[in-house]
Amino acid sequence: MKTLALIHTSLVFINVESMMRDIFEEVMVDNSLLPDVMASGEISAAVQERMNLYVQAAALAGADAVLSLCSSLGPSLDAARKLVKIPVIKIDDAMTAQAARQGERIGVLATVRTTLKPTVDLIFEKAADQKKQLEIHQKLVDGAFQVLMSGDRDRHDALVLAAARELSSEVDLLVLAQASMTRLVPRLQDETGRAVLSSPRLAIEYTRKVLYSEEK
Repeated sequence: MKTLALIHTSLVFINVESMMRDIFEEVMVDNSLLPDVMASGEISAAVQERMNLYVQAAALAGADAVLSLCSSLGPSLDAARKLVKIPVIKIDDAMTAQAARQGERIGVLATVRTTLKPTVDLIFEKAADQKKQLEIHQKLVDGAFQVLMSGDRDRHDALVLAAARELSSEVDLLVLAQASMTRLVPRLQDETGRAVLSSPRLAIEYTRKVLYSEEK
């Protein structure tokens, strides 16, 4: 039996989107991390230290891997990885690697400002690993995440769909920087005619490979 520690930074998957709750039975929640990063616009030293401690605590508790479920906090995992001997996985690792393989002109769609740069940077990093040149276009659907958290899914969805239609004219692949948009993937693909990548399933499939790679 393998043990996976999950680090949640928002209650969106608890109170609004049940997708992750349906997939995982055990979660570790610090609901102030993402608001702190959104408020300051960056990962502060205090937030970094908390993420370090969570990762170390997971390792000490016997976890075989850690999967962080927040795109905005992704950069904090670079430092945290150096503190433990178990794999520490970003929710966007698999998605951005696939985007770099699959796309030439990539559109990154975000509903939280602090996820844009981490997602774009990670795509470029994966592209560099693959020795590939990419063109990336970014679009922030400002305020849509707050609308979703208020419970107005229809308004959130309308904002995201409108932004995706606009962005799709410039790209051949759309990447969703928020896992909270995942349920819209079929509609986005239908209405834009573009392939759309989201992180949850890719992250979970990749994590399973990491957990069981030594047993194959």
